[in-house]
Amino acid sequence: MSEQEAINIIKTGGVLIYPTETLFAVGADACDERAANRVALIKGRPVSKPLPLIIGSMEQLDLVTSFASADLLRIASHFWPGPLSILVKAREELPSAVKDSRGYTSVRWTDHPLASSLCLKARTPLIATSANMSGKPATADVSKLDADLTVMVEGVFDSEPGPRGGSPSTVIEPFKDGRIKILREGVVSGRELIRAGFVLVE
Repeated sequence: MSEQEAINIIKTGGVLIYPTETLFAVGADACDERAANRVALIKGRPVSKPLPLIIGSMEQLDLVTSFASADLLRIASHFWPGPLSILVKAREELPSAVKDSRGYTSVRWTDHPLASSLCLKARTPLIATSANMSGKPATADVSKLDADLTVMVEGVFDSEPGPRGGSPSTVIEPFKDGRIKILREGVVSGRELIRAGFVLVE
C-alpha cells in the first residue's frame, strides 16, 4: 500500500493499521466519531479505556486540546517528538471514544516519520492504539499481526521504517502544580522525567 492510499483511507473515514515509533497501531481520523467507534469495536476495547491519539506537529496539538498550559508545553519541549503520551483536556467536539469520563485524552507527537506524515498529509490527529485485539499481545512485526484484526480494517500500511519494538509509549498526567503522575511507564522512564527536572507523584 502506498502512502497516498493510506491517506485516502483516513480521509474517507476508514480504519488503517500503520507503523509508529514503538509498535504497529490501528487507527483512523481522530476527529471522526464513526471511525473512532469502529476502531474501538474492532479491537473489542472497553469504553472505560479511551483511544490514544498522535499528532504530526506541535501545531496539531490545537486540534486535540485548547488547554496547552505552560507545564504541558514544558514537558513537550523536553520529550516531543517521541514516545511520551500526555493526558490533556480534550476538545468537546472530539469523539467520546477518545475521551475518559473527565473529558481527557492522551496524545503524543510521534517521531515516526511515516506516522507523522500521515497526520500532516491527512491534516488530522490519528487514533493510535496498538494493533491487536484487546487482551492479546501487540507487535512490531507485520507478519505477527492478528489475522482477525487485519480482515476488519481497510488496509495495512507496511513500509520502512517499521516500528522499533520494545516497550510502548509512556503515559503521564501533569498536574497544575507542576507535578507529574506516570500512568504507564514505557520507553520514557521515571528517571528520565526526574532528570529533566520534573517531580513525580504516586
